[in-house]
Amino acid sequence: MSAERPSLPPVRLNSEAELARDALAAPLFVRAVRLARWAGPDTRVGAGGELVEAQLPAAAEHLDLPADEDGAAYASEAWRLAVDTGLLDVTDPEEGADESTDGETEGTVTTGENLALLTGGSPQDVLSIWLDGLDAVHADATAPVLDDFADLVGEDGSIDFDALDWDPEAEAEFLDGVLGNLYLLTLADNGAGEGPVPLPALAASMIVPDDMGEPTDDILEQVSEAMMRLDDQFRLLEPIGIVEYHPVDEALLVEEGEAADASAAGADDEDVTRYGMVKLTPLGLYGIRARMLEAGVDAPAVGDLAGKGADALLDGIAHYPESAARAEVKLWLAEYGAGSAVSAAAELLAAARGADDGAPLRRLHCQQALALAGPSAEPAVRAVLGDPELGGLARVWLAERGAADVPAPPEAMIFWLAIDTIAAQLDADGELDELQGLIEGLSAQHSGFFDEVWRVDHPATADVLEAMGRLHSDKKAAKNARKAAFKARSRAGG
Repeated sequence: MSAERPSLPPVRLNSEAELARDALAAPLFVRAVRLARWAGPDTRVGAGGELVEAQLPAAAEHLDLPADEDGAAYASEAWRLAVDTGLLDVTDPEEGADESTDGETEGTVTTGENLALLTGGSPQDVLSIWLDGLDAVHADATAPVLDDFADLVGEDGSIDFDALDWDPEAEAEFLDGVLGNLYLLTLADNGAGEGPVPLPALAASMIVPDDMGEPTDDILEQVSEAMMRLDDQFRLLEPIGIVEYHPVDEALLVEEGEAADASAAGADDEDVTRYGMVKLTPLGLYGIRARMLEAGVDAPAVGDLAGKGADALLDGIAHYPESAARAEVKLWLAEYGAGSAVSAAAELLAAARGADDGAPLRRLHCQQALALAGPSAEPAVRAVLGDPELGGLARVWLAERGAADVPAPPEAMIFWLAIDTIAAQLDADGELDELQGLIEGLSAQHSGFFDEVWRVDHPATADVLEAMGRLHSDKKAAKNARKAAFKARSRAGG
């Protein structure tokens, strides 16, 4: 059975030490840590754990923020993060506790256990605390926008949540979908998509149906609304360190149904950067992947297979891009150590055996892995020269290294290796031109190739010959391949 394809390509993450340093440098996290160290026995907090309004100016001043509403808002946001991440512990007031002079019932605040971990813990400790912070900011970003909060409060003081027209699960799912698309775009084309992504493209990826040609006015309006919501959300997410965000030019915003005067902004309407540009940071790749893993998404990372068995390695990299597969193999070999190349090669070769659908691709990746193992793997490779499944790739490996005394392969092994190689490339879904070149090259190496190859005792013989019949550019050779495929099916009883 062929290896199951991961739903996402593998990501190359920075080391945990580098990511932890990035987390500690995230602006919002920095502010939260500073407030956690600033807080003391006299710090006044409300019943919900929030910093009371009278304390906000002092908190803002400690953070070198302006003494205005924005400064107070930033200080309040940092305080909430410190509480949400366990840098501070807030004890709710006991029932019947005295109110403060301004009429608020207050709790008490103490240093949380997590604060010491930021300096005395491991990088994993830091990242675990930061991930709690990311969850908290994500929740803030998907919270309802309360423009007219007073209209939601009833005469008895209760809040009419139904009037919000807010579905928390749908909001979170939409933002996670956007972040997932951004993650995919960042990994696209083997990392070539690491540049910033226009906000309209991200919004459209969630709104416009794949099979829609020209978007309707209604769809375009939905994209515009989603764009504005995402603009607010990315402004909130940037300070926690997951994105670099160039916000929407405020001159483009539409207020009260009036068209924005682009000319007044003195900029070109075609300048896509004015509509918002966003890019995941290395820390963002780590954070979004962590959230996807928690949600049960298969999101592999280079290095996941290091320390596992060779069978897990060869199955795991089956559909990795070439550069990611090489990086994964190098890490796997490094776990063995330089002096254990023979053992590593022997394990790889043993894992490459098999007659299942995925075996040809395992053997191809085994051969590529052996190339990285170096010349010291030669004893293990020579040990399988007589093996009907591995003898062919062993000879190829030895010949590529210029080894002496490489026995000539029997004719049956040549044909078997040809079938196995093409079967592996068909499973790998490589470039059509390269596959066609391989097919034509292998069939041309032996006169009467199609008269003999149908007899090869390989599970994929008929399927490979049918593919050769479809892909061979020479009409006569293609016809011979189809005839050979029919013979192979008849021989196999199918």
